Amino acid sequence: MSKVYKLAIIGCGGIANGKHMPSLSKLDNVEMVAFCDIVEERATEAAAKYGAEGAKVYTDYTELLKDSSIEIVHVCTPNDSHADISIAALEAGKHVMSEKPMAKTAHDAARMAETARRTGKKLTVGYNNRFRPDSQQMKKVCADGELGEIYYAKAHAVRRRAVPTWGVFLDEEKQGGGPLIDIGTHALDLTLWMMDNYKPKVVLGQSFHKLSQRENAANAWGPWDPAKFTVEDSAFGMIVMENGATIVLESSWALNTLEVEEARCTLSGTEGGADMKGGLRINGEQHSRLFTKEVDLKAGGVAFFEGNAENDADLEMKMWIKAIDEDTDPVVTPEQALVVSQILEAIYESAKTGKAVYFN
Repeated sequence: MSKVYKLAIIGCGGIANGKHMPSLSKLDNVEMVAFCDIVEERATEAAAKYGAEGAKVYTDYTELLKDSSIEIVHVCTPNDSHADISIAALEAGKHVMSEKPMAKTAHDAARMAETARRTGKKLTVGYNNRFRPDSQQMKKVCADGELGEIYYAKAHAVRRRAVPTWGVFLDEEKQGGGPLIDIGTHALDLTLWMMDNYKPKVVLGQSFHKLSQRENAANAWGPWDPAKFTVEDSAFGMIVMENGATIVLESSWALNTLEVEEARCTLSGTEGGADMKGGLRINGEQHSRLFTKEVDLKAGGVAFFEGNAENDADLEMKMWIKAIDEDTDPVVTPEQALVVSQILEAIYESAKTGKAVYFN
């Protein structure tokens, strides 16, 4: 029988209940043995629903980390606490999955990556959109060189009116920003991963607070409180890589547009292009004619990652535990996630200063 890993959840709110715990509960080689939340009732409810027999409940994560039997920790807290909790868990000898973004600041993300290297423990970040069928197929197309050199891309994270009004999403102090760091981070991660290019040269960005102060605004989750809306409602960036490849990143929670796409990317290469509009489309030229190919993602193709799962979150958790079990790199490495955080921070800095931000 394969080893069964003892795992702890720190932060038992929306993302833990919506993704981590349901998918982890489907794995035979994982036991959730500890749950921590500053609201004890949330941790107690999580333990009752997902916990192994005798699962413990904590309100202080430092007490949880003293349990030497815990081997893996999932950090599902607001952005401003990702780094401190993850670093403490790594130092305590645990493997760590942190929710996205890696951290509130690039400096904190770098601290996390350095600690993982120094301790030899595995660290990954919850970019679950890599595990969707269209993402897996597009990655295979890119890896096989079908698009040639990808020199232009768009990273899409645009909602027309879908501002999250719960939790701390609108709190800049807790989150570090709005749609750019919340959903733009997914689109940028996907795009960099597809291009396999993690060497940014210069970033130019702009952010807006144009709709955030509207009273009684139309919104998927009801009107927001303008007084609490301290983050941007939209942000945009242009990233030029060291080799000249260029990415345009668009993110919004509220924008007057009908072009709505989230966690998607469009790629243009020397041999072809690809996008995720309504599935996966490949375009190119053959025999002096242009073509567009729509990929049937329901036809049971070979997954880019080993093994089948019900959804992207299930596959994400399965591949993470597999990396620990087989001592391989996780699908999302800390070095990759760090570059995402560095670019996001550069967009915010450029928006504030009105100047381009250059990388060393």
